[in-house]
Amino acid sequence: MMFKTKCNYNCFQKQSHIDTCTNAFRDFERFGFEFRDFGFGGSHVHFPVNVPKKYSIEEAESMLKSYSAKMMFEMHPGFRKRYPRSGFWSGYEHHESTGLIDLDKSIVYCRSQQQRHAVTVVDDRQQWLPGFTAE
Repeated sequence: MMFKTKCNYNCFQKQSHIDTCTNAFRDFERFGFEFRDFGFGGSHVHFPVNVPKKYSIEEAESMLKSYSAKMMFEMHPGFRKRYPRSGFWSGYEHHESTGLIDLDKSIVYCRSQQQRHAVTVVDDRQQWLPGFTAE
């Protein structure tokens, strides 16, 4: 699948944003979804996913988009300034059966998104210093 952010904003240039979105998607593994590698290209995300039979592609897309948007707004309150109406993802999506293409090629394509789009990701995650522990 491939999801684009609304208005094509480059929201995935910080590692904390990528981690939040990835973790939100991975939360669906408890419902039977199977994910491979994620590829973030600044304004969009590519990922191969195996959707359980009890969900249609449309239902899966809706579930993934709504939950990941909710988590992005919860973990990063500044997104409310950019998206005041809570619409994080655009209406565009792309999905294709991997039966039509080689799965290994698809995974390589997902992994290469940062290089393809010349995106530099800033690692803004909090670092823990071992010498300064609270006692």
